[in-house]
Amino acid sequence: MRLRKKPWISQALEDYKGKELLEDGLEAYKGKWRALLGDKPLYLEIGCGKGQFISQMAQLHPENAYLGIETQRDVCYYAVKKLRDQEIDNARILRADAAHLLDWFEKGEVEGLYLNFSDPWPKARHAKRRLTYRSFLALYKTILKPAGHLRFKTDNDALFEFSLEEFKEFGLPLLTVSRDLHHTEILNEAQTEYEQRFSALGKNINFCEVVF
Repeated sequence: MRLRKKPWISQALEDYKGKELLEDGLEAYKGKWRALLGDKPLYLEIGCGKGQFISQMAQLHPENAYLGIETQRDVCYYAVKKLRDQEIDNARILRADAAHLLDWFEKGEVEGLYLNFSDPWPKARHAKRRLTYRSFLALYKTILKPAGHLRFKTDNDALFEFSLEEFKEFGLPLLTVSRDLHHTEILNEAQTEYEQRFSALGKNINFCEVVF
């Protein structure tokens, strides 16, 4: 879902640039993220939306560092505002396209990845845009440390089945699979806005964790 553009957000985002929000010159951080965020294990959420999940994880785990990647400018505003308002210093938001991950991260620089309620791109001709498509999995494998984990949540059953098949074809072991996460004992520390909304409506939440 795309938000209607709000002109005032442009100026508001200027106040966050270089602090909570990183947009330009991301290549300069390649291999140096720990210098920016402290010498901590680094985790990525790709498609962080309004930042509820990443802000919760950063607060729950101050021993880790978190980066949220989001393409939509106006959505980034709400994510960086959460970090500022909650005085979170172990997380940043990157306004960028995940297709360029290799430009920003060294091989094995990332501890783990989160994909939460990604755009399902339902049309078959758009399959390559799905964040669980094999070309994206190849990017993840490069930037993740050996045996790094990917945790994936979605309410979209078709995307989930597609993703399971992609993981299988890519040779990724499935550690955990659930088609109804909220009725299991699987640790689910933080929830996105979408997850809370769909769960309240009685929608099942699909989950899996794979290791690279």
